[in-house]
Amino acid sequence: MNHRRQLLLAGGAGLLSSALPGCGGGDSSPDAQGADAMESPLAVTSNAAPLARVIVIGAGMAGTAVAKYLRLWGGNIEVTLIERNSTYTSNIMSSLVLTGQRTISSLRFGYTALRDRYGVKTIFDEVLAIDPVAVQVKLKSGATLTADRIVLAPGIEFDAVPGLSNPDAMPHAWKAGTQTTLLAQQLSAMPAGGTVVLTIPKTPYRCPPGPYERACLLADWLKQRKPRSKLIVLDANPDFVTEKDNFGQAFFGLHASVIEYRTGVEILSVDPSSRTLQTTTAGTVRGDVVNLIPRQRAGGLVAATGLANATEGRFAAVDVLSYASTLAPRVHVIGDSSATTQPKAGHIANQEAKVCADALVRIFNGGQPDPAPVTNSACYSTITMKQASWLIAVYQYDALAKAMAPVANASGASAGWNSDGFEEMNIWFKALMGDTFA
Repeated sequence: MNHRRQLLLAGGAGLLSSALPGCGGGDSSPDAQGADAMESPLAVTSNAAPLARVIVIGAGMAGTAVAKYLRLWGGNIEVTLIERNSTYTSNIMSSLVLTGQRTISSLRFGYTALRDRYGVKTIFDEVLAIDPVAVQVKLKSGATLTADRIVLAPGIEFDAVPGLSNPDAMPHAWKAGTQTTLLAQQLSAMPAGGTVVLTIPKTPYRCPPGPYERACLLADWLKQRKPRSKLIVLDANPDFVTEKDNFGQAFFGLHASVIEYRTGVEILSVDPSSRTLQTTTAGTVRGDVVNLIPRQRAGGLVAATGLANATEGRFAAVDVLSYASTLAPRVHVIGDSSATTQPKAGHIANQEAKVCADALVRIFNGGQPDPAPVTNSACYSTITMKQASWLIAVYQYDALAKAMAPVANASGASAGWNSDGFEEMNIWFKALMGDTFA
């Protein structure tokens, strides 16, 4: 098990090192299929009867990584990955599409490597129902699949917003894709001197620094492209939820002429025709462009299967030694849909996937999950269109709390931001996506 534990940490530790200052230059325009074009360290093939069968549902950062590493570490474990879409569009870096610094195609990744190098069976279909007791999955195509374990990685869904029957009218762009392109078009079409409204939902939500990062990036873009414009940020939380020093300096210093920041503001209802929002504490707010990010919950399959038993019934409680649901031990929930003490972020999703894969390999071989798993996260925030800050965190299992706890003196944020951080961000992104999809 030693080599697997080293790999378990290496994917994060190697990426973590790129979060430290002085890591060199980056590539701001990676190939859309860059991950698939990389050389694989190991092609997994086996003609033996499978040791076990695992069905993975959802092929984002978490689902793709767990499928890959189950095959890498598990030898003859049969892995079937079910996903609605034939490509994945990265949420990470997607705000750069809004400023024209990236194209949406540069964020798309395929599943060729999973099939050809690691022997993962891929099915592009929709899951209608899961039987957590019989460990069965029913597909829209009519097929029913059976396995020894199911790994659920369906990501997030959004709460309905009263008055917003068509989400495209006030796009969240918090799932990268068509809404990202739509929001970019709306921003580009807005006249100079206009008003952009960006809303931040109550925690927990996907990518804690993400909305603040987007606000900084847009503020810098508005200065250059839409002079005299302003950005109203309506935060449902009482304060910045992360990187308070950096974002505070950016909001109230660097971008003070553009950003108007209001805290403790929740959205009651909206009127898309007049582009107005009714709020709890800020009255009626209007924008020429409204980037409305609703409150979030686990992907629908989690609730439909009866596993949304944490965080006001929004997410799935799990045993973080294996990410098994606390209600259905043969169903594991990873990524944004799980309720843990770790942030909901792409890097953490990759890490949770490796812990889950390692635990399943041990279990299938008659053992127990690692009693002291370690995960880590690196994150970059674009404070301007050319500069970024960074944030790192390391977590270790706390047996008393039965949760992942931050490791003292192993977490921290940059003191400010610079162009080196922006370049390192691209190195980190390429490494993370390569580790997940290549």
